[in-house]
Amino acid sequence: MRVLVVEDDTDLCNIISDRLNREGYKSDICHDGEDAVYYASQNAYDLILLDRMLPGQSGTDILKHIRASGIQAHVIITTALNAIGDRIEGLDTGADDYLVKPYDMDELLARIRAVSRRPAKIEDDNIVFADITLSLTNLTLTGPSDARELSGREAALMEMFIKNPNRVLKRASIIAKVWGPDTDVEDGNLDNYIHFLRRRLKAVNSSVMIRTARGLGYSLEANK
Repeated sequence: MRVLVVEDDTDLCNIISDRLNREGYKSDICHDGEDAVYYASQNAYDLILLDRMLPGQSGTDILKHIRASGIQAHVIITTALNAIGDRIEGLDTGADDYLVKPYDMDELLARIRAVSRRPAKIEDDNIVFADITLSLTNLTLTGPSDARELSGREAALMEMFIKNPNRVLKRASIIAKVWGPDTDVEDGNLDNYIHFLRRRLKAVNSSVMIRTARGLGYSLEANK
């Protein structure tokens, strides 16, 4: 799960990012409205932790832009403003939750789990599609007759496919989500990992296929 932390307090931002990384999340950080719009527009994040008071643009303005662009990432607004009107405005703009500063890190993690509908410990995640199960605990892909361990990158790629089955994922979106929006990755690297995953699926005797949509990207489908 990739999280974007938008916070103009750089020390707090780094503390949040470090804790998220220790808990098993992948996180990127930025400190102002312009960068927040750029990163969010990559559509690479499952959740955005968005400070309401930012240089350049307010968090609510950024949230309006995100929702108008069709980006469905979960958003938690963080702010020192505790008036009921401020909370209502944030939620009405499209936020999933509203967290008042100062907050406890354990509460933040609980809110993230709640809005993303994840279990109490992300280490216990198993995600399923058709006849395959991906364990995010030990990075294992299990099929009808066998199991194979995956690399971290393979697991992140397979997680994205399983959470978006029967849907063509564009190459740029895959790279931004799995490698990060600012990573300079050649297209050939993605093709190599697709090849690796196809071999893993074959090795566990799965009916699931990664199909190529020429000129667009890839989709995960189950043979009928």
